Amino acid sequence: MSDVHSREVRSYNMSQIRGKDTKPELIVRKYLFSRGFRYRVHDKKLPGQPDIVLKKYNTVIFVHGCFWHAHENCKYHVIPKTRREWWIEKLEKTKSKDKDNILLLAEMGWNVIIIWECKLKKDDLQDTLQNLGATLIENE
Repeated sequence: MSDVHSREVRSYNMSQIRGKDTKPELIVRKYLFSRGFRYRVHDKKLPGQPDIVLKKYNTVIFVHGCFWHAHENCKYHVIPKTRREWWIEKLEKTKSKDKDNILLLAEMGWNVIIIWECKLKKDDLQDTLQNLGATLIENE
């Protein structure tokens, strides 16, 4: 099955996808900052470059996109109909890297929190952020 877009259009579309400072990530950062939590972002010294690093709480947070990190049983994780095998392999590699990074961080003594993009949608947003705040206070 061929792509519905030309090579140029597909290239442009893919170039517009952000890896950092995504909307879900900014939602979490804004919440944390408003509650007095101070953090660093994308620490290159840590495995996986966590989206948010709260050193005081010995905690790192990854804000995962449901599609890009293959969130199982999530309506936002749909494998594209074109080049299915390629996408499946790509997303499996991402999942594997995520697991490896989480293990490395845990071995280094970090608490790892994963927040899924779908949990930052309107229906779940408040619960997700309140649970995050409570978890951080427990880790203090």
